[in-house]
This record gives sequence, C-alpha cells and structure tokens, in this order.
Amino acid sequence: MGGDNPIRIQSMTTVDTMDTLGSVEQTIRMVEAGCEYVRITAPSIKEAQNLANIKSELRKRGYNVPLVADIHFTPNAAEVAARIVEKVRVNPGNYADKKKFDLLSYTEAEYKLELERIYTKFTPLVNICKEYGTAMRIGTNHGSLSDRIMSHYGDTPEGMVESAMEFIRMCEDLNFYNLCISMKSSNPQVMVKAYRLLVEKMVSENMNYPLHLGVTEAGDGEDGRVKSAVGIGTLLEDGLGDTVRVSLTEEPEREAPVAIALVNRYSQRKTVLANQPKEEIIQLASDSPVVPYQSQEVNTFIGGSLVPRIVTDISNENLKDAQILTKVGYRYDILLDKYHMGEQSVDFVYLGDHLPSFNMPANLKQVYNFGTWSNLKDKTNIHPLYTLEEFVHADSKDSVLNMVKIRNTDLTSPLFESLPLDKTVVFILETDHTHGMADQRQFFRNLQEIGIDNPVIIKRSYRKEDFSGPMGEFMNPEEPISKIQLYASTDMGALLIDGLGSGIWIDSPATPLENIASLSFGILQATRSRISKTEYISCPSCGRTLFDLQETTQMIRSRTNHLKGLKIGIMGCIVNGPGEMADADYGYVGAGPDKVTLYRGQEVVKKNVSSAQALDELIKIIQDDGLWIDEVQE
Repeated sequence: MGGDNPIRIQSMTTVDTMDTLGSVEQTIRMVEAGCEYVRITAPSIKEAQNLANIKSELRKRGYNVPLVADIHFTPNAAEVAARIVEKVRVNPGNYADKKKFDLLSYTEAEYKLELERIYTKFTPLVNICKEYGTAMRIGTNHGSLSDRIMSHYGDTPEGMVESAMEFIRMCEDLNFYNLCISMKSSNPQVMVKAYRLLVEKMVSENMNYPLHLGVTEAGDGEDGRVKSAVGIGTLLEDGLGDTVRVSLTEEPEREAPVAIALVNRYSQRKTVLANQPKEEIIQLASDSPVVPYQSQEVNTFIGGSLVPRIVTDISNENLKDAQILTKVGYRYDILLDKYHMGEQSVDFVYLGDHLPSFNMPANLKQVYNFGTWSNLKDKTNIHPLYTLEEFVHADSKDSVLNMVKIRNTDLTSPLFESLPLDKTVVFILETDHTHGMADQRQFFRNLQEIGIDNPVIIKRSYRKEDFSGPMGEFMNPEEPISKIQLYASTDMGALLIDGLGSGIWIDSPATPLENIASLSFGILQATRSRISKTEYISCPSCGRTLFDLQETTQMIRSRTNHLKGLKIGIMGCIVNGPGEMADADYGYVGAGPDKVTLYRGQEVVKKNVSSAQALDELIKIIQDDGLWIDEVQE
C-alpha cells in the first residue's frame, strides 16, 4: 500500500472470531464484494491463536487476502497475532496506556516516565513485527484517547495526533517503519481536522507513512454513507489516503462497494487529468489552510449566521398537484386547505419557466428564471435567477433577493467587473470542472481576496451517465441513489465542513425528488452546519459485539428519531463505548450477554440493564433530563 499503489479497500468481520467456519465464509463474501484487506478482532490470546486456523482455511480455499488483527487492551494477544497475520492494528489509547476516564495531572518528569513504561511494553510487539515482516496500523480513535493524553491535550484532534506520533516515534527509534496510520472519529469535522494535522506534523518531522481513512461508527443507510463520504471524500479530494474503510451498521459485505465507489472517482480522475493541459488542473496547496467564508446576511433569508439553505428543482414535477410538495417537506392537507411543515422542509424551490396551478406554502420561497419572473404580476415570496449576463444588463431586479449563476472562471471576465453588486445578490456557484470541488473551493478563496462577501449557494449537477460503472452486486438496485449520496456528500460536504457556503442545490434529474431533499438535509447534518434530525452513532459490529446491532439500531431509531439534535451512541461492546461515542449525548452499550449499560455522555447511568428493558430505561433517562418530546402524530 501507499506510494503509487492503488487505494486499497478494507472491511471487518462481525462473527465471533472463535467461529472459524463463520469467519472464513464471511471473509469470502467480503472479498467477493471487493474487500482487499480483512480485519478480524482478537480480544484475547485464544482469538489471536485461532487466526491461524482462519488463515489456513482461507488459503485452502484459494483466498490469499491479507488479514489484519484488531487489538485493544491486550498486548499479549497482539504478540501472538503478529506471528500469524499480515498486519496488526493497535490503538495507542488502550494498547499499553491507561483508559479509566480519570482526570490526571503529570509533571514533565512523570509524563516522560509513562512514555518509557509504554515503550518497554510496546517493544516486544515491534520486534515480532520486524522478525515476521508484519505491518502495523497505529489507529487512533477520537474518544478512546488515554487518560494521559486527555489530561495533557483534551479530547481534541491535537490529542489524537500526538497519541499516534508518540507510537510512531517509538517505532522509528526501534528502526521499524512498516506502518500505516489512522485518525478516526464519528464526527467528520474532527476526523478531517485530525488527518490534516497528522500530515502537517509528519511532514515537520520528516515522516511519510500511508494513511488509512475512515469515519468510525458512521451508522447505517443514507446517514452512514453520507457521513462516510463527507469525511473520507474530503480527504481524498485533498490527495490523502492509501486504504479506506466505510464503517456501516450493516452486513460487512455492503461496506466494500461503497468504499470502491468513493475511491474509483479518483482512480478515474487521475487518467482524465493526465490528458488535460497543466493550466487546467487545479492543485490544492497543502500549506494554504481554508479560511471559513464569512458572508453577509440577505434579508433574513440566507447568509451570515443563518443555517445553510436548501434549494431543490421541482420544475419537472407535476405542478398541477399540490401533493408533490410532500417530497420536499410540505404536506398538503386537502380538508383544511393548508400545508404542514417539518424539520426537513426545504427553503427554496426552483420552477424554471413553469408555473404551478396551486398556491404555494407561505414559508416556501419560489425561484424562476429571470424572463418568467419579470412577467409575473404578484412577486410575493418569488425571486429571480439570472445568468451573469442577464443580471449585468437587466433593468428589472428584485428588491429583496437576486440569484445570479456564476462560475470560478467568471471572476476574471469583463462581465464580472461590471457586475452591479448589492446586498440582494446571492451567487449560485456552478462548475463543470473535472476537479469540481477544488474549482469551487478556489472560488471562495478568490472572493475573499477581492473582498466580496455575498452569500454563495453551492450547486452541483449530476447526470445519469455520472453514475455509470460497476459498484458491485451488493449496491444494486439502488446504485444510482447510493452513488449520488457519495458524490454530492463529497463535493458539497468538503466545502461545508470548512465553513464554505450558505446553501446547497443538488441538481440530478435522474434522482427522485424526495431522495434529493433527504440527501440535502443529510449532508448539512453530517457537516454539523444544520441539524434537522436525531443522529445515531452506531458501530459496524465485530466479533466482540454482544447483540444484533442492526436490529437494535432500528429499534432505537423507531422510538427516538423525532428527537431533533440529539446524538445517541449504539455500541456493541465496551471497546467501542463509551470512548467511540465521545460525541454522543446518550449511549446504549453492550455489557454482556443480554446486558446493556446506559450512558449520559461518558458517564455511566445504569449498569447491566436487561436488553428487554434497556430502551425504555434509556428513554426514561432522556425524559428525566427534560430532553424528551412526544412525537406529533398528524
């Protein structure tokens, strides 16, 4: 891996590691789905030893897939596994360090002594890896940082980076360089910042190790894919990443096709870019950090400190039926002749040159092409969309809000120089560049340099041909929907996560309108720029999991998905909680067969609750905290 090699795909088994046949058969399904590295948990020596049986059976069946042993807390298991598998993964926060959620204070001398103790405990594993040619992944996770690191750096990206760097320095001191590094978090913002800081730190210390990318505990369905794409895609756009794992609370064979779809955009892009003139290729400067774009606010509609707005195109829908607005969050009640809004009701609808035959909701703003808009008599809640040329030469303009289509290349055109800018102008930023995200990011930089602060809505257009190409049998028949989830989440999420953009507009005629609306809100939620629903931080399961995670996640979701803004962690075992759900408000963690421990943040509230009563008890805790609301039945 690394260097000029292709980006590799990894996933993890979910069956008990002592179940040799089950592990082998699941591994084969994962490999057939496109997985190139298979990670298997080894919580104790006996599981580590059984890796030899799993590997042997796989080889007998003709599968030479590299195996990665996942180690937490147990150095002796790591030392056994390192003699068997191709790679071991250790978490610095709980491999040889302490994680008891204690607030500690260290003098400089005490801190140094702790590092020396860890060095002594870590050295045998490094020596075994050197002897057997075994690679090592130093995998830091947000939330499972050691008490020592937490006390010094806090639960921060800086702490994540230093946790890994300490172990890398130990490896280098022992002349061991067969390393891969990861910085995972369930929060894509934290994850992206940590990887960028890691690269900066490695460069400053003359290091250059491959990176394994992943958003941990991403969840399932659309949410899991969107969060993963926001985090992983942003870093791939930066040119970072050598292996990828998409962590979904689904069957593990469903992970690889998603990761492949993310990665393939870049393998294909490399070929396309190679055939383009150099001046057309946008290079991202790693030493030029992105500065959030602070826009002005336009008439309380958009920009400034307001949450990003969502525009959807309904021009191709049946504009004789008011029920079509249900797809964008406005349910029409025929009996009462009124619309009901929800938390996921879009802000603007684009109608092009088509007029509806029904009255629109008062809260929903309409956008028409300039020519059609100018002929309307009643322009209440209705705003124009101009081309740049139309706006420069137009005699008629809206006194409230004017949307103007623009591209990065327009900033150097004579038309732009004569643009009559005022506080009503909102740019609709488009791109047809091969490296569209970088092109649009450069636009924000250019605006900042010339001192313009009008709001910008990021628009990306996708056509059916953009979703062509195999993704693997496990992605069908929803392949195009899955792909637009990944593409739009990367293209727009990579900007929003850096504080760029006052709104988004996904243009995809081949995608059902309701999917576009849901995806738009999902991207804003994943980038923490607009919260419209409950967030579930659920682990993807592994051989340590103590209950059916998929079933449990759906059960919890069915009773709590109306609690907007609440973050609920659902973890299969103590290894993945409470540390991995550091970002959650409440936690539901497997504690043993049929036993669940409930958390408020990282504080244990109830231990060893029966699985049958655990969800009711969790809801009672939320109610006692005053955060429960009854679901409104319409």
